[in-house]
Amino acid sequence: MFFHSVTAEAPKVITMTDLDDMLNYEARPAVQTKTDWKAPIMWEGMWEPVIYDRAHTENQSSVALTVFAVGRYLEAYLENFLVSAEEHFMIGLPVTFYVFTDQIDKVPMINLGPQRNIRTIQVERHSRWQDISMMRMKVISKVIVSEIQYLFPYVFCFDVDQIFTGRFGSEALGESVALLHAHYYKLPKDRFTYDRNPKSKAYMEAGDYYYHAAIFGGTWENVKMIADGCLESIMEDKKNNVEALWHDESHLNKYFWLHKPSKLLSPEYCWDMQLNRKDIVVTRLIWAPKDYDKLRPQ
Repeated sequence: MFFHSVTAEAPKVITMTDLDDMLNYEARPAVQTKTDWKAPIMWEGMWEPVIYDRAHTENQSSVALTVFAVGRYLEAYLENFLVSAEEHFMIGLPVTFYVFTDQIDKVPMINLGPQRNIRTIQVERHSRWQDISMMRMKVISKVIVSEIQYLFPYVFCFDVDQIFTGRFGSEALGESVALLHAHYYKLPKDRFTYDRNPKSKAYMEAGDYYYHAAIFGGTWENVKMIADGCLESIMEDKKNNVEALWHDESHLNKYFWLHKPSKLLSPEYCWDMQLNRKDIVVTRLIWAPKDYDKLRPQ
């Protein structure tokens, strides 16, 4: 794997306090809109898009989006992911899509708007899908150090088997951003599927929420800390011949339990259309149809 080093002054990050102080936390009385540590949970109707977009445009905010398309996942999902992201993700802001793949020659060419780019980076294809899932933390950290930190104040990390269907905009930006899992946000905490193995670094007896590893983000500094923290725990487990229940997602939940995110995204930002919930009034990103038996290496 090879990364180009870039030398430049790091871009500044907008202070989000004033923007988030303007949120209407009473707009969605049927759902929780703020955590116990006063972090907002972003639901449709809580904010005015124009205010967020204007502030980030004036601040010259820009975003790096990372996505992994390895093996059969590239052909099955990447084109729909990129085309829909170009239509809905952070419109009006400069965005570079960092595509990590083992098949650079197969990355589709799509039409991009001004200040929108695709950067393809070759990565190793692991024999087990679990290792592909977990080792992305190492790759994300490396590219932040070598390149992203000099070019983009914000980073969002996505799974590829998803399709954007609506605005996924600047209101989602923050210092440290986590996503509520669509299958668990309505369940009592005792039903959250944390790792219960005391031998794993991901072990949790209790937590605040159950977070979905399909999306996480924040400033480049925070995303690097998230990736490094999860990677350290994953490698410690490997030394002890332990594998967390839900792999990198289990480690991510443990990280956010110890280091509270500054902003949570509601399941509107990553919804499973097989679920039926009256409190989901919009969808911004939906799960693509899964066929893991055919797509994942054994």
